[in-house]
Amino acid sequence: MTEQLDEATRLTTQPKPVEQPRRGDLLGPLRLGWRQLTSMRTALLLLFLLALAAVPGGFLPQRKINPIRVADYIRSHGALGRFMDRLQLFDVFASAWFSAIYLLLFVSLVGCLFPRTRLHLRALRARPPKVPKTLKRLPVSDTWTVQGPADAVIDDARSALRGWRVERRGNELSAERGYLRETGNLVFHVSMVVLLVGIALNSFYGFKGTVLVIEGRGFSNTLSQFDNTQPAKRFSPSSLVPFTVHLDRFNATYAPDGKALTFDAEVTWSKENGTPAPYDLRVNHPLVVGTAKTYLLGHGYAPHVVFRDVDGKVIDDRPVACLPQDPQFLSTCVIKEAATKGQQFGFRGVFTPTTVTDATNRVGSSYPGLRRPALTLVAWTGDLGIDGGTPQSIYALDTTAMKAVDNGAAKALQPGETWVLPGGASLTYVDTAQWANLQVTQDPSRLVMLVAAIGIVGGLLLSLFVRRRRVWVRAGTGQDGTTTVEVGGLARTDPDRFATEFAALVQDMRSARA
Repeated sequence: MTEQLDEATRLTTQPKPVEQPRRGDLLGPLRLGWRQLTSMRTALLLLFLLALAAVPGGFLPQRKINPIRVADYIRSHGALGRFMDRLQLFDVFASAWFSAIYLLLFVSLVGCLFPRTRLHLRALRARPPKVPKTLKRLPVSDTWTVQGPADAVIDDARSALRGWRVERRGNELSAERGYLRETGNLVFHVSMVVLLVGIALNSFYGFKGTVLVIEGRGFSNTLSQFDNTQPAKRFSPSSLVPFTVHLDRFNATYAPDGKALTFDAEVTWSKENGTPAPYDLRVNHPLVVGTAKTYLLGHGYAPHVVFRDVDGKVIDDRPVACLPQDPQFLSTCVIKEAATKGQQFGFRGVFTPTTVTDATNRVGSSYPGLRRPALTLVAWTGDLGIDGGTPQSIYALDTTAMKAVDNGAAKALQPGETWVLPGGASLTYVDTAQWANLQVTQDPSRLVMLVAAIGIVGGLLLSLFVRRRRVWVRAGTGQDGTTTVEVGGLARTDPDRFATEFAALVQDMRSARA
């Protein structure tokens, strides 16, 4: 009787635990280890470890994203930085330990899904279990007597259980409901596996590239046009979607306290040999061209400068992108002029959109909008080191072989002003343009990730809100002609809510013979 009750009240498709291996059983420890790895508890633990392992990737610079920052970080932290590099903390998502957790989680999820799915399919095909001999032992039960034959009472009970999966055995009914709960649980975990597959696809075939575009300029979606690229391991440049983007205008608005309200980029884009079309590129509103998405990441200012040589010839006429350093858009600028007849010139300084100075004449910005723009520079003359063949950053100036002009005194220029340098060369600050930082991504797993996300949410909702429960009914006619009705029920979760549902079912059954 106990075995029958246990089988009837088993409302789960979780595999039964494996017994400890017996002495002399060589494969026993392997089976036990496999069962431990493929248990749901282990899968949840590995999922937590994977999330924990990803934390350093959000706080530390990553080599694939910004190798210069990684090199600076290691240099500034000395032995600690080198030790962290050996631990692959600057390549978190490509590290051996992150990949190991990822693969173990994948194996664990796949391994636990197969037996649970097999058991769930078997349970869906199986008949509801027989009525336990003693219904009073169940969490909820009731007994009453009615007039009428047992067959009619059972028919009435079956009508009350409309919507349940019912099996009749003589004058006994077995009913069950809520199999979608376990279905949702399986859908959730299958979707997790699909999510991991999508992440793997993106890591093998995905692409990210960032480019700084100044107003009036543009770029084409080719590798050579990007300032920084993050191609996946098996990414092919031929898979890039051919299109061009031209930045027509950048707009930004700010609150009186300097907080950004809106910013958007008015762009014109076109496919290869296609008709140009306008687009308003905003945050979270990317430009979608085929499988490629172009996002607006950031923005800044680009003061337009004109450099004239000693003979007055214009040798440089362009906007120079300056990099913001604070919320008020105080930005660092570097200008290099190597194509001169005489000595080469380099300029390093700051651009301030709303210029203020303190008591020590230190320059700053009090507001991110263009109210009182100024370009404050220190000039250097000598060898820029460009002709040596060593690559340089356009945002850094190497003054090792250079000499400061006017003993390093800074010169503040407002729009329209010119700085005449020793020897006759000059630099003019004409006006100010803006730039936008754009990122192009190609994610071949986008559809896979969408399906996984829908499955995760849908499966989670089913597993949370669907309740697995069973009800049994037995009717027997006594010698006095009355029929005794016994009803019992069992729910896997939320027993209080099931007690209310059970009471309503009993009331329907009673009222049918009232």
